[in-house]
Amino acid sequence: MADAPTSNSPWLIAAWPGMGNVAVIVAGYLVRQLEMTQVGEMPAGDFFDIQEVEVKDGMIVPVQMPRGLFFRWKNTRGGRDLVVFLGEAQPATGTYRYAQQFVRYVKDLGVERIVTFASMASALHPASDPKVSGVATDQEMLEELRKAEVHTVSAGQIGGLNGLVLATGVEEGIPGFALLAEIPFFAAGVPNPKAARAALSVFTILAGIDVSLEELNQHAEVVDRALIDAYERMQENEGEEEGEEGEDQGEGEAVVEEPEGEESAESEAPAEAAVQEAPEPPRKPGESLDPGARRRVERLFELARKDRTAAVELKQELDRLGVFSEYENRFLDLFRRAG
Repeated sequence: MADAPTSNSPWLIAAWPGMGNVAVIVAGYLVRQLEMTQVGEMPAGDFFDIQEVEVKDGMIVPVQMPRGLFFRWKNTRGGRDLVVFLGEAQPATGTYRYAQQFVRYVKDLGVERIVTFASMASALHPASDPKVSGVATDQEMLEELRKAEVHTVSAGQIGGLNGLVLATGVEEGIPGFALLAEIPFFAAGVPNPKAARAALSVFTILAGIDVSLEELNQHAEVVDRALIDAYERMQENEGEEEGEEGEDQGEGEAVVEEPEGEESAESEAPAEAAVQEAPEPPRKPGESLDPGARRRVERLFELARKDRTAAVELKQELDRLGVFSEYENRFLDLFRRAG
């Protein structure tokens, strides 16, 4: 546990939806486990818009703007108090202005530090334990993270308010840090309680509070089984596709994929050329592919930049073509932006 706090000023945990819903899971869990009391609400103002309405039993449900609620917990053991903000949605417009207004609001609550949570999508296997990394707004807090053996991120971006409020907090003289938990890239849209548990475990050490993680452990086991099953099915599908492509191949023959809209040229190189005395120099990504395959890969990269769920199809195509290692860094760059 961290040293007992020397200030009665609370820490603020601010959470909005993001990849893996790590921030919202952590904040909601703290509210329930510590039986926090609601103490305020952030006005929606003109920052939100409604794009759809809900229907229930054939009736249109009245529109309700996304809510942002404040909860407070008084540490009766004499330790650090906590304030939790739980936002139902991120603003549709004026995000920076909203963050500034938010920080001014929490400054009136006397908070000493702003803490956020986010996720970092990677090639993590769903059965593996996620790593937790951290970023801070000043050198002192950076040292606190390192003292707690939290890996610090050297470069990158944090998308949305889970990162932006830290920067606006500095403008108002409130320092802060974020804890970023690893999640599997193929399940970026799935709530991930195991990643939330990992981040919350680190937070309890830094904040010096005691919170049972048993309920999160139980939720994590259920989600893990589903993600592992989905991952294994995805791997099986990749294997089946590779097998189907190889069924019509003659023994010992090489299959060259026809470029889209172009004619392929026959190679007149002798068979002995396949054996090289010296290794080939490193190739640029896609250099080994024909033009048609490169165009397909580029289209999938463009789709994945707009919609991370398309990354699964992209990964399958790179594996099918046998070039994932060439594109690996570029592929993972799609997910290096935490959120």
